[in-house]
Amino acid sequence: MKYQKYLYFLVLGVFSVVVLFVGCSKNDETSGKGETKDKAGIELKLAETHPNDFPTTLADKEFAKLVEEKTEGRVKIKVYEGSQLGEEKQVIEQIQFGGIDFARVSLSPVAEFSKDLNALQLPYIYKDSEHMWKVLNGPIGEKMLDSLSEKNILGLCYYDGGARSFYNTKKEIKSLDDLKGMKFRVMESSLMVGMVESLGAIAQPMDYGEVYSALKTGVIDGAENNFPSYISSNHYEVAKYYTIDAHSRVPELLIASTNSLKNNNVSDEDITLIKEAAKESVDYQKVQWEKTSNESKEKAEKAGCTITELDSKELSKFQESVQSLYEKEGKDFMDIIKEIQDTK
Repeated sequence: MKYQKYLYFLVLGVFSVVVLFVGCSKNDETSGKGETKDKAGIELKLAETHPNDFPTTLADKEFAKLVEEKTEGRVKIKVYEGSQLGEEKQVIEQIQFGGIDFARVSLSPVAEFSKDLNALQLPYIYKDSEHMWKVLNGPIGEKMLDSLSEKNILGLCYYDGGARSFYNTKKEIKSLDDLKGMKFRVMESSLMVGMVESLGAIAQPMDYGEVYSALKTGVIDGAENNFPSYISSNHYEVAKYYTIDAHSRVPELLIASTNSLKNNNVSDEDITLIKEAAKESVDYQKVQWEKTSNESKEKAEKAGCTITELDSKELSKFQESVQSLYEKEGKDFMDIIKEIQDTK
């Protein structure tokens, strides 16, 4: 009887040690939201609105590749393109509380959370693309990225978003008068709404994914975007008139969730490497953007779209019409506007 009792306690002791060892092993292998943190590294998500072959999506994947290489596999990023994780406004909200780890988004919806960013997308604020990049790569651009930390967002870098212009289903637009009374889709941004209204048109904020149907059914007359988006969204199929006025050069942003990085125990060293990877992916994205822009314009022409470039006299009328917007939307950051305009 004593032998049986001794054997019972011996077996119980061995079992307890095994359970404790297995439990500790599991705790070492997981952290944060449960992603594996062993030799396989942690896998984080990057939200992208555009399709698989779009310049920003290609750059997202280049960024993900560089991150994995630089961190030696400790951090891996999977890109979810085509709005799989939601539209941009919802994605930004999830970035703030850590529901999504990384995202490529337009600057416009981010500016709704950090108003000073509006200075970077005021209509006709830049002389040309070269001027824009001097601003973004200089002290102004870096200051704007740093300002996002107050919203639990880590600003990583800017991508090229090209120049946005108007397109519609109704008619060729050659003058400011041609815009009057027409209804154009804009991003959910008070600045973009104000821009369209200052030009005499009607602004209709709407998610990007709803635009094709709205154009086709006549809910809106047109929208405004760059050539690659015009083609990739198939908007050119239903809105055949594209007017090049380059009213806005709205940069794209690559951002991360500071809450997510913290919850997943991403080290300061790896965060530094993530920042380096983002900066290195910019030149790649710019090359892809230029290539796709040229191809997109050619495709629109071959599809029979009417492409109109405003002459300098008419363009100056567009520019004059939005000056009141600078005073209304830019009154709190007029010093930044002056810095941008004075950048050489």
